[in-house]
Amino acid sequence: MGKASKKKHAHDSEKSLPLSDAKAESAKAKMSNKEYEKEMFKLQTELVKLQEWVKATGARIVILFEGRDAAGKGGTIKRIVERVSPRVFRVVALPAPTERQKSQIYLQRYIEHLPAGGEIVIFDRSWYNRAGVEHVMGFCSKQDYTRFLKNCPSFEMSIVTDGIILLKYWMEVSEHEQHKRFLARISDTSKRWKLSPMDLESHRRWYDFSRARDAMLAATDIPQAPWYMVPSDDKKRARLNCISDILSRIPYEEIPYKAPKLPPRQKPHGYKEPRLPHQQVAQRY
Repeated sequence: MGKASKKKHAHDSEKSLPLSDAKAESAKAKMSNKEYEKEMFKLQTELVKLQEWVKATGARIVILFEGRDAAGKGGTIKRIVERVSPRVFRVVALPAPTERQKSQIYLQRYIEHLPAGGEIVIFDRSWYNRAGVEHVMGFCSKQDYTRFLKNCPSFEMSIVTDGIILLKYWMEVSEHEQHKRFLARISDTSKRWKLSPMDLESHRRWYDFSRARDAMLAATDIPQAPWYMVPSDDKKRARLNCISDILSRIPYEEIPYKAPKLPPRQKPHGYKEPRLPHQQVAQRY
């Protein structure tokens, strides 16, 4: 991605979009699979270039994704990491804390996953659990919640001051679209596992989560680590727009590639392929 292209992406991403207009933004003509895959391949090629730059420079990057259930976080992350190395792009999706972790400093279990040099860490939900589900569902005290909103900006400023690039994305799905996606999960046998009791509760308590989102954004949208909103009713456009924005905010450069020359294979020196006595999978396809 050239400098002019990067500037364009950066300029476009600065356009603010009220949350109430997220649904209207997604009401464009449906993007064809062919067009989508073509644009996605271009972006994934740039992600490979970003990967090589990160390895060469020792850069440290954190990208965190937040949003309501069924907002499209997992699908976006899947397309980001599809063609890159898991040794460079690490996805962190932490389970519920253990009893021991509950007794630790709240941010402690997240800090240990922050990147070393040459790594990009993607949080599929992050420390913002405290401002969302933990607060709404009563899994933390009001004091814990208030303390988090107060201290979180300082924590993130310390991350950025230490040289880590921190990008925060909120996937914004409309009430109608979330309902539609939940129904699809119920009817699709391959997606039923995605619908948890917590998802059902988040569906019921839509406005409690709306208030929690508003308070979180107001308290933690700081210049050093701003939130970037991703309208996600249209999954294809949401993924393309989000990945494009990520690329526009990291000052990577293409590292020159020197194609290696494959060495000739060694001589067999009498080796012959044996008839392996092991069972073979049925050739059904």
